[in-house]
Amino acid sequence: MGLRNSLNLLKSFAKEGFDISVAVGKFFCCLHVVNTYLVTPALTSGPSMLPTLNLTPTIVLAERLSPRFNKLSPGDVVLVRSPEVPRKIVTKRVIGVEGDRIAYVVDPQNGDQSETIVVPKGHIWIQGDNIYNSYDSRNFGAVPYGLLEAKIFWKDILAIPNGSMRSFLLLSFQFEWQE
Repeated sequence: MGLRNSLNLLKSFAKEGFDISVAVGKFFCCLHVVNTYLVTPALTSGPSMLPTLNLTPTIVLAERLSPRFNKLSPGDVVLVRSPEVPRKIVTKRVIGVEGDRIAYVVDPQNGDQSETIVVPKGHIWIQGDNIYNSYDSRNFGAVPYGLLEAKIFWKDILAIPNGSMRSFLLLSFQFEWQE
């Protein structure tokens, strides 16, 4: 009797452990799908989007559906994979979409020479809000639509204080450093 009770107890523990493992696995699968295809958090920092986004790291939410269905318009703030450093994701504002005529100042720090360009098919023109300190389409040209990652729809979720970055990295989301 004692051995049978011990085996039944062990069997119930194993079943409960398996059920919990399956539930945790389902949770992380759902989290992955939501993060990859619907909504993703991102950690932004840097001077290129001042005053819209802070210099200090800020968590924003970005939705991934607009870029997939070509529903971006001038004025949207987006996450874009850098055309020159593919491991880097940058945050910029959409200035023009395919077919738009864009006039821009080539080098705002050293003069006011401007150029005009028509955004090619399948591309967008992006610029940082801080034109004096932004590396954007004025430097590398129009960006292919395939490099778009997401459109920011909610900023200033959480402004991270100066020394406490580690406590916020405990979240189970994938954060990407933005320029």
